[in-house]
Amino acid sequence: HVQLVESGGGSVQAGGSVRLACVASGYLVSSGCMGWFRQHPVKGREAVASLDGDLTTRYADSVKGRFTVSRDDAENTLYLQMNNLKPEDTSMYYCAAARGWYCGAQSFEYNYWGQGTQVTVS
Repeated sequence: HVQLVESGGGSVQAGGSVRLACVASGYLVSSGCMGWFRQHPVKGREAVASLDGDLTTRYADSVKGRFTVSRDDAENTLYLQMNNLKPEDTSMYYCAAARGWYCGAQSFEYNYWGQGTQVTVS
């Protein structure tokens, strides 16, 4: 049984930083693709950052240079470091894992999801 549990969300002022964590159980973060999504009011769940099994990273254009995705294999945890936050980054953020080695860009390509953690930037 795969479980992904996010933490680290909260309220922050514009320009501030937040680090999200996603602890996995029943799934090794080093075994394949993992990603972060956020809920867009119109587009639905959109990809923010992803990490292939070989540590290749991909980012949405809106967060490039500000967000960094990484993982700690010993802790079996995925991270999202979010710097220089903007009000438009306000959203529910979800951790997701896919069975494949390489990440897709669409939410339907992911098999497992966390419950989400709210980030509010004012």
